[in-house]
Amino acid sequence: MRIFIAIDLDNEIKKNLSRLIIKLNKGNRNIKWIKNQGMHMTLKFLGEIKKEKVSEIESALFKVTKEYKSFPLRFKGTGTFPPGKKVPRVLWVGIERCEILKSLQSRLEEELEKLDFPKENREFHPHLTLGRVKTSFVPGPTLSEFEIHNNTDFGEMEVNKITLFMSTLKPAGAEYTVISEFELK
Repeated sequence: MRIFIAIDLDNEIKKNLSRLIIKLNKGNRNIKWIKNQGMHMTLKFLGEIKKEKVSEIESALFKVTKEYKSFPLRFKGTGTFPPGKKVPRVLWVGIERCEILKSLQSRLEEELEKLDFPKENREFHPHLTLGRVKTSFVPGPTLSEFEIHNNTDFGEMEVNKITLFMSTLKPAGAEYTVISEFELK
């Protein structure tokens, strides 16, 4: 099974981001946009694991979430990966600086490393992927419209849980299933 840990977005944030996608899409088939139900902010991608390993992961998540209280998270601005390129691969919405989020993600890395999931080599840059650009496409007008929103406030939500998701790859795109949720204290 293919799994990851994420913050599921509340409905108001999903609506705000869906409105942006509708505005940008305009029938463009060269960008694969994230569907409303698939909107989440990934904290750690674990990849393919054996089903037997899930309970160990859940124990680690339970331990970490008991160390944190709920906290606000603001979605603001847009950007691309790689940054500054005419042909980006990913279009994303940013997360306003949040030390609690960085600490939570770092603690998850520490606990999961004990279960043989290597720590990320890169620094954690919280973001929400909105779309993936097909390699042979230059998204000119769409990218110009997207960049207009580089300082737009898409709203704030209270993070009160993290979710362990299973990802099933299908021709129409990834399908996400909640395995378990962990409330922050």
